[in-house]
Amino acid sequence: MADVNITFLGTGAGNCVYRNHTAIVLDCPDGTKLLLDGSSGNSLLRQGAAVGIKPEEYDQVLLTHNHADHMGGLPFLQGQRTLVNPDGPPLRVYSTDESLDALRSLCEATRMRAISIDKEGARDHEGRPVFKWLATPAGHAVELGPSTHASSFPVDHIEGSVGWRVECNGVSVVFSGDTRFSDSLVTASKGATILIHEALSTGENGQATRNRLHSTSADAGRAAAMAGVRELVMTHIDSGFHADPQPLIDDARKYFDGPISVAHDLYQVSVGKS
Repeated sequence: MADVNITFLGTGAGNCVYRNHTAIVLDCPDGTKLLLDGSSGNSLLRQGAAVGIKPEEYDQVLLTHNHADHMGGLPFLQGQRTLVNPDGPPLRVYSTDESLDALRSLCEATRMRAISIDKEGARDHEGRPVFKWLATPAGHAVELGPSTHASSFPVDHIEGSVGWRVECNGVSVVFSGDTRFSDSLVTASKGATILIHEALSTGENGQATRNRLHSTSADAGRAAAMAGVRELVMTHIDSGFHADPQPLIDDARKYFDGPISVAHDLYQVSVGKS
């Protein structure tokens, strides 16, 4: 496999009633599988099953921030991984201290086979590690596979929020997470193969969207153009654009003249070297 294959398990904003919450799977050419954000409830399990991904295939998570629609599914994923393969490796979660603190609290509340929880990770009732927390401040890089690495960057959302840039075999995938228009995101996205950017609404609702600490499709298009990326995919869609996302594309097109799409649940795209 020469391409990075991207599967969108969930593409809806927090209050979207038609889509699952945010989760994206990257399958890299070196065999590395990454989960970007953890959706909510059993969405990871259900959506993964729909495309043939088994829970035990996930080992590494890049978490953007600690809102429940982005991390709420991780205890359920970990619980099923442990049930299927109790002696398997722990689920490694990379994020900021703020996000990992919140995830620890969530695991303490849910107790999905994570019984002993501390600053290093979590263990099941027999002492086997099931979670490993890996604090990754904005601006730091991590090695994730033989030729896959990722770096985080600050974005404009709640405290501790980051986006991620993943590199593998000459392909670069940038994920904004939740953010308002962000200069640091533009810098981190320079020359990327594909930018996955949130787009809660069109630009005509810009002030209301910015007040909610989110981006419009115009913001996404502007970021893609300024960064010189090859392709733009928009996600984190509000209910009003579920049935007809074309206005989002038209809005982004005012700024970016490359390929543009709006992801839907179970949408898949492959990207390779140019």
